[in-house]
Amino acid sequence: MSVPQAKIVFLDAATYGDVSLARFTALWDCTIHQTTKANQTAQRLAAHGIAVTNKVEIDEPILNSPEARDLKLIAVAATGTDIIDRLAAVKHGVRVCNVPGYATESVAQFTMALILELSTRVGKYSDAVKRGDWEQSSVFALLSYPAIELKGKKLGIVGYGNIGRRVAEIARGFGMEILIAARPEDSASVISHRVPINDLLRQADIVSLHCPLTPETRNLINQRSLSLMKPTAFLINTARGALIDETALIDALGKNLISAAALDVVTAEPPPLDHPIIRAAKTLDNLLVTPHTAWSAREARERLLDEVKVNIAAFLRGERRNLVA
Repeated sequence: MSVPQAKIVFLDAATYGDVSLARFTALWDCTIHQTTKANQTAQRLAAHGIAVTNKVEIDEPILNSPEARDLKLIAVAATGTDIIDRLAAVKHGVRVCNVPGYATESVAQFTMALILELSTRVGKYSDAVKRGDWEQSSVFALLSYPAIELKGKKLGIVGYGNIGRRVAEIARGFGMEILIAARPEDSASVISHRVPINDLLRQADIVSLHCPLTPETRNLINQRSLSLMKPTAFLINTARGALIDETALIDALGKNLISAAALDVVTAEPPPLDHPIIRAAKTLDNLLVTPHTAWSAREARERLLDEVKVNIAAFLRGERRNLVA
């Protein structure tokens, strides 16, 4: 298949916001869908050799459908590929590529923003001023939400890839001590200055999750994990919602078993109206939830689509680039 003849379908272009797709349409025959529901996916793959998806799932039944018979490449417009049944893709001769590292700066910056918000309560104080609390204060300052200093605190990082490393680098600038979780399968991890995750949970003042979602990491933070953490500890998650047992976290926050949590991700996105984390965030003062926006700096989204374009062009030339299946 030559580059000009490539037929590409975008399944969820709305996830890229206002970033232009002209870099694709100028080169290739593109069909662009802003959103795609699960029952529309197979039909929209019909007669297309390449599918670009951010969050639309492509599983075994879809890959096995007659509509997907022309599919040769799934270009995931993200780093995580948990939305793709990669084993099924291999079985059906479909390659899968992703974009590692495009949002490193954006997510690391946002992670630190969450840590700083829990540490300083800037948002809470801003809301207090808007309510008129400052004018009613008997002293010159409001002390309603006591702050803590990050210098000297221990930051435990679970998942030491591009983002985890960048978070560690920024945190060191605040004078924090970094603890890196050992990989369970790597017996040499402890020797290389990593610590077993249970030890990390016991020691860390702040635990930040940056690992991929796999069968092994699903519900990594659960009732037992939370029981190991300090009652003064913060939990940060800008990775995947299912890394945390949300019921256990709500219970721990309600009982003040840990001090606070800040989550940019939940198990279902967008969350249904009755999602337990969203309900809890409306009543628990120690739970902060943002709408999976850590990755979304303009520069990161531009970089993402530039990389998707290069991945597709490389595939059409018969080259291997960022292939994960």
